Amino acid sequence: MGGHLLMSRKELQRKSVLELVANKHITLQEASQRMMLSYRQTLRVYSRFCAEGDSGLVHGNRGKPSNRAYSASFRKKVISRYRKRYKPHDLGPTLAAEKLAQDGLEVDHETLRRWLCAEGDWYKRRKRKVHRTRRERRGHFGELVQMDGSHHNWFGRDYEKACLMNLVDDATGVTMGSMGHQETTAAAMILLWRWIEKYGVPLALYCDKKNVYLTTREPTLEEQLACQKPQTAFGRACEKLDIRIIAAHSPQAKGRVERSNGTYQDRLVKELSLRGIKTIGTTDQLLQDSFCDELNTKFSVPPLKEKDFHRSIPKGLRLEDVFSYEEHRTVQNDWVISHNSTHYQILKTKREMPMPKDKVLVRTRLDGSVHLLFKQKELKFRQLKKRELELRMERSTTRPTKASKGTSMPQMARKPQADHPWNR
Repeated sequence: MGGHLLMSRKELQRKSVLELVANKHITLQEASQRMMLSYRQTLRVYSRFCAEGDSGLVHGNRGKPSNRAYSASFRKKVISRYRKRYKPHDLGPTLAAEKLAQDGLEVDHETLRRWLCAEGDWYKRRKRKVHRTRRERRGHFGELVQMDGSHHNWFGRDYEKACLMNLVDDATGVTMGSMGHQETTAAAMILLWRWIEKYGVPLALYCDKKNVYLTTREPTLEEQLACQKPQTAFGRACEKLDIRIIAAHSPQAKGRVERSNGTYQDRLVKELSLRGIKTIGTTDQLLQDSFCDELNTKFSVPPLKEKDFHRSIPKGLRLEDVFSYEEHRTVQNDWVISHNSTHYQILKTKREMPMPKDKVLVRTRLDGSVHLLFKQKELKFRQLKKRELELRMERSTTRPTKASKGTSMPQMARKPQADHPWNR
């Protein structure tokens, strides 16, 4: 019978061994040892080889379709759905398989990858080299969290870049994100605030050396007298919550959050494209509602140790006061202070009042509200209107002042008395 016979390497090795048995160079016992088969299995294989020749060594199911294979109609339906819905948004096989399962077309991502490669809808991409010196995860949830901002074209190349603030737990990979225009102090505060409300206060925070988190300025005179290091508003908030800030010297040092940024840049961009979302506010709401929880369900891992290192908010602290901007201002003679080109009149109350030249703490919360504090107690005040400021300036300019040097007022000549020492 003509034709070609396709044999695997294992079958060719068995053929060479069984030919030695047929020529009586070795025994079946030795053949079973060489083929790493039991003696009974060797007898069955040798019997088929003697009866059918080389074809008796070929597996009987070769060339036949698998009983577990998908039908041709199902495969055609899956590929058609992918081309119509997911290929225009550049979804890969893994994410497309998840979306197809939501559509009722459940298929393994590797099976989908083979189908798409065979149809020319996907191609193999070069894998990145594995980083061999990765730092081990921390043992406890909340022991260390990593924060970073990811600037990207989240809404497509036709739109301006936005910044995703990403916070990732080092032990579990649990992530939380928020969307904003830039990587600002307010954006970092808002994200950490949300994390604390959901999980608690973490023990330490790992971030880069941007001036949002750390500062390189020289200490002021007041900081020198108080033996304090210069801090940013975000650093001051972390100090109140007893969160230790650790500075990373390279992007690779905080690889956990960098890899998480890559996941967002892949999945979030495609999710926004599928939903037709093009605004920062709607994206931030999506992150809070479901997207981050879905990522955590899929990619987070259990911690090595069960104890949660998150802590409760210290007693007496309110997060709206912690995450705020604080500056000191000097009280003027008429109990007015100036801050950010705005003047505030301190009102008289029964509480202890600051005196002129005293320092008052001006606290600006993230919602824009301003609060004045003296000795940790809030003061009552009102903002001066433009007309009141003009009258105040007029009074200060019409007030008599001492003559300056070189412009003394003319004086009448004084004649000393007769008994004055000069006349003696």
